[in-house]
Parts: sequence; structure tokens; C-alpha cells
Amino acid sequence: MTRFSSQPFSLQQQKQLALSITRVLSVYGYIIDSYIIEFFTDGLWGTLPQSWQTALADLPSAQLADLLLETRNSEEVRYRSVWPLSLLAFKVTAHTLAFPRAPKEAGGGRLEEFRHNHCQSSMLNPLLRKHVKPKKQHEIRCLGELVKKLSDATGCDCIVDVGSGQGHLSRFLSFGLGLSVTAVEADQHFVTMATKFDEQLGCMLWKERKMVAECIGGDGSHSLTPQMPRHVWGWVDPRASWEQLLLQLCKDWSLETQSSSVATPGPSQAAETGSITQGQQHLDWQREASAADVENELPAPASDTAVGEAHSGRTAELEVERHGPACSSNQDGHTILNGHSSPDPSRSSDIKRTVFSDCNQSCSCHRIKQPCLPRLQKSDFSPGSRFMLTGLHACGDLSVAMLRYFARCPSIVGIVSAACCYMKISTAEIPVPPGVLMPRHLPEPTEPLEHGYPMSTWVAQLPGHRLSYKSREVACHAIEEYTERLRCRSAGLRTHCFRAVLEMVIRGLDPTKKKLGVQTMKKAHKLSFEEYARQGLARVGLDPNIPLDGASVKAMLSQQQNVIAFFSLALLLAPLVETLLLLDRMIFLHERGFQCELLPLFDPKLSPRNLVLVAAKLNPTSTRTGNDLCVPR
Repeated sequence: MTRFSSQPFSLQQQKQLALSITRVLSVYGYIIDSYIIEFFTDGLWGTLPQSWQTALADLPSAQLADLLLETRNSEEVRYRSVWPLSLLAFKVTAHTLAFPRAPKEAGGGRLEEFRHNHCQSSMLNPLLRKHVKPKKQHEIRCLGELVKKLSDATGCDCIVDVGSGQGHLSRFLSFGLGLSVTAVEADQHFVTMATKFDEQLGCMLWKERKMVAECIGGDGSHSLTPQMPRHVWGWVDPRASWEQLLLQLCKDWSLETQSSSVATPGPSQAAETGSITQGQQHLDWQREASAADVENELPAPASDTAVGEAHSGRTAELEVERHGPACSSNQDGHTILNGHSSPDPSRSSDIKRTVFSDCNQSCSCHRIKQPCLPRLQKSDFSPGSRFMLTGLHACGDLSVAMLRYFARCPSIVGIVSAACCYMKISTAEIPVPPGVLMPRHLPEPTEPLEHGYPMSTWVAQLPGHRLSYKSREVACHAIEEYTERLRCRSAGLRTHCFRAVLEMVIRGLDPTKKKLGVQTMKKAHKLSFEEYARQGLARVGLDPNIPLDGASVKAMLSQQQNVIAFFSLALLLAPLVETLLLLDRMIFLHERGFQCELLPLFDPKLSPRNLVLVAAKLNPTSTRTGNDLCVPR
């Protein structure tokens, strides 16, 4: 198979690869569709060919890593027995058909940028590292440099960062690379924090420039630019048209410029009411703050500005209906808004106390209304602007919507998209995936609903193209990290078996209770199974003191390595599912006449979802190719 990263990956090659993957999944898809907690209840080990069971039975974890999941050939690998050809072919096929995940110039060991300090990237300006964890430092640097290359290729320096969170990528693009950035985020708390961090960085930048100018003379030049991103508080509706997106970007919906403190429903309220009107946007906790608090801590509101003429002569008569974001709770207590993570509204009172906890009341960067940065340039966006889309791990259908906007909107000239949360993609079989709550009141669609998968006509007609929720969820796992856990014989691996045995116990007590969510137990791997079972039974509403069948439990626990082996087989197929999902997106763009590239941009050990889709509407006379966009490391 031709490697797309070294030479063009043709449409025919993409189609053939998609066909090959669907054929493999049609035979072995039952493995990745299985829930490991049903290992004993559904007899999953017995579903494997007998020859596979013999080869993998009680295989040590380290050997599973080396013989099954490891992609590199090693002379030190030794098989303890002769593996059946079908198992060897399964392994080789899974590795061959998956997109390569290693960055072009990646080496072994610690990344060069973290060689001297594992928490601070040496390739990122110290001012841009504040509030940013190492993983995110690596991601924003690599993605930002790629966006800049695409910006140079297209001659467009206007960037829209979709699902911008706390603005780390937006700050690097604007302050670090001098691009004009509009950052769109649905979570009002994140927008507030992003604005605060922008002001802090700008204040420090101004002070450093002033200090340099006073000490050594000159203009106080600095590697960073005084270009500040513009933040827009709004939910990008994956079902909305590109005309609505343009209006949303042009509207002055930033927190800094609202004129009235009208109460706004929080994310959970929005999901119930189905909409957040433009005049209602503000911080929920603003109502609880005193006048002095609002004066010192919050941006001054201002009325929405009218939008003039939209792109291609379209007028602002198109009104954007703001629909409440689809939301669900994740394990951190945050709300998922179709790609945006929000804190639990019940914690909003805590936000007021913590938003400005890092600086004192007298600090000049504390007063957002009157910053000490008279020379900062604020990014702007106009209806006729040519712009590029980018998103760092835009969740579910949000990354899909970005591709459709790129393909249909003449104003969008490029896209750099790193996707994640494939299980939250809508399909014909599961229009609203588990964990994604849609607003109750939605307008009737004027056009047929478009699902997140499949996007392309080619993949949609392939037999066996359907992907289950479980397979898409497994595709989000970090195979490199799990391989290291196997190699190190991590004690945490035993929890796979513990949870599978617990499922057997639960169904024995109440057959109606199946695959119930059992909250993560602290240091579960250090518990005895008896204690683990007591805590688990209590969490699903069963008697925690029920006596257990010791002999039966012991027999199941003795199969721990078989449980790990089955999960490893499923994980081996995970990159194939991710490859098919991303192939579908590439073919979708090709079907509409656009060239695109898929680059393994991040180090997969640090950032598992490291494949980035790049496409541009280049000038026909341009001599640049997709390979020109490869970012050296």
C-alpha cells in the first residue's frame, strides 16, 4: 500500500483501502463490537477460533504487547508456540491497513522539546506555556505551525478556531504567529477564562517590551506579536448552514461587548428550552455578583451589532436561531456540548471565586474593562472575509460540520482539523448517540438530515460499512499507552477481569441489570475482588453484603490473561475503525473536487488522536502541494 505521507494518496487508493477495511471488519468486527465486561456472561473467549484460543491462552501481558500490538519488527520477539496462519494474517492485516500513526521525524524516548524539562516545551515561548499542560503545549505548537503553513499557502491570515476552549491554540496563532483569529466556544466559563488569559499575556508582553526598551533602548521588540484573538461565545450547530455560520461569526457575541445583564440559561437549561437567544447571553453567576464585583471582574456588556451584507451578496435577513447545545456529563463533571466541554452549572458559584484567583485585585490585568494594553490589536471578522477553519480535537459531529462548511462555503479557503470522540458521531442507526442530549425544541429541518458517518457516497454504498457505537468508542483508545501498560505489567490491567466478574455477579442477582455504569473506584487495582464487588454492588443498588460463590469467582479470576488478550485483539482493530472514519472524510472531499492530506502530526504517546486532516482551495497557479504542508519537528 502506498504511504500517503510520502507521496500523494490517490482517490482510487483511498477507495480500495476503505473497501479492504470493510471486508476485514465484516469478518472480525464482532471482536471490537463486544463489551469486555460481558467476557463471562456472553462467553467471548469461546467466540474466537479454537486455534487462536490455544495460541493466546494465558499469554503474559508483555508478550501480548510484543507479539500482537507492536508494529515494529524486533529480532528479540520469540513466539512460545507456532501461531496459526489466520492469527498471523489478522495481525499483519490490521497493522498494514491502518494509517501510520508515527510522526515523520519522530524518534524514540522523550520528545526533543521536553528533553530538558518534561513540563515545559523548549519550542514554545514561556508566555504561551502559562496555564497549559505539556500535552496541550505539544498539540498547539504542532497544529499552530501547520495552520501557519496553510495560511502562507492560501494567502489567508484569518483563522476561525472552532471549539476553542480556554483559547490556548488561539493565543499561539495570534500572539505567537501573528494571525487574525476568531475563537468560537460554547462554554461561557471557558470564554471568560480565555479572555482573562489573553489579558494576562498581553499585560506581561507589554511590561516586557517596556522593560527592554528602558534598559537597552530601542523599540522593545519581542518574538510575540501584539495581536489578540477575538472570542465569540456561541454554539456551532452541526445542522446549521454555512450562511448561518457566517452570521454567527460576524455578530458581536463576545462576552466583552454585551450591554445588558440579562439572565441566560446555563447549558443544562439550554438543552431543556432548546435555545439561547442573542440578548440573553451573559455569565450565569453575574446575577449573584455585587455591583463592585461586576465592575472589577467582568467585561462590560454591549448590545449586539447589526450585520451588514453577508458573503456573495446575501443580506443579514438570514437570522440565526440559537439552539441550546446538545449536552451530557463526562467523567470530570463537565458538560459535553457537541464538541465543547462545559463545567457543571451547579458549580457556577465557584467560578466567580476562582476566575481571577491567580491575580490580586490591584493588578492591572485584573480589570478587563480597562487593560494596560493600549497597543494591542484585536482580531476582527467581516462578512466578506476569506478565512480558514481549524479545531483541536473537535468532538463528534462538530469536526464533520467543519468539513461540510469548508466544502460548501466559498469564503472558507482551508481547513486543519484534528478530530476526536468518534462515538459521538451521529449515524442513521444512532441519530443521537448515547451521552449526547439534543435540545427538546428544534425546528423542522428544511433539508434531509445529514449524519456524521458516512459522509461520502462511496463508503455509504460499501457492504459492511456500518460501525457500531462500541467500535467507534474503542477507536478513541490510546493503543500506544495500552501497549506500554502491557509491557510494564501494570497492576491496573486486572480491573478488566474484575469488572467482567462483577457483571456476572450482578446478572446472577438481577438479570435485568445489564452493562450498568459503575463509577470508577479509587485505586481499584489495589482492592481485593471481595471489596471491589462490595463497592460495585452498592453503586448499582444491590446488597453489597450478599455472599459470593468463592469457587466460581476464583475460576473466573484465573482467566485474567484471557480477558486481557481478548481486549488486546479488539484494540488491534481500533486503528482500522479510525482509518475508515477518516478515509470517509477524505473521500467526501475528493468527491467534491478538493485535494486533502492526512498527517500524523502529534506524538501518539502524548496525544493519541494525532491524525490531522488538511485541505485547501489553492490557487490553480500555486506550485505548492500537500507534501509542502508537512511540518518538520
